[in-house]
Amino acid sequence: MQLIFAIAAGGALGAVARHYASHVVAVSVGDRGFPFGTFAVNIIGSLLMGVLISAFALKFQASQELRAFLTVGLLGGFTTFSTFSLEGALLIQRGDWQSAALYMGGSLVLGLAFLFAGMWVGKVIL
Repeated sequence: MQLIFAIAAGGALGAVARHYASHVVAVSVGDRGFPFGTFAVNIIGSLLMGVLISAFALKFQASQELRAFLTVGLLGGFTTFSTFSLEGALLIQRGDWQSAALYMGGSLVLGLAFLFAGMWVGKVIL
């Protein structure tokens, strides 16, 4: 039961952090018809996930609850595939195929690249 509570607490904090981070990015960049906020949180979340999994694998012994709190909960709540899907679909419905391809392709490629970069950073730092 502690594992479920750890995930739930992390998810709540991650979702609130996503809301504010996405809003800050969107306001900073301005409304240009591109979902910069979601794009940024998903890339940042990928980087942080890479750092965390390297830290857990190489240096830090953490309980199952702490690992789940940080990865499944916090970062799971911070990043969002459903919003990514919705915003990609909205770009397609608007007929903005170029932005849709850039957003969806860029999210996939950069998300993976930043996950590997985070793993590398974790290795170098630890």
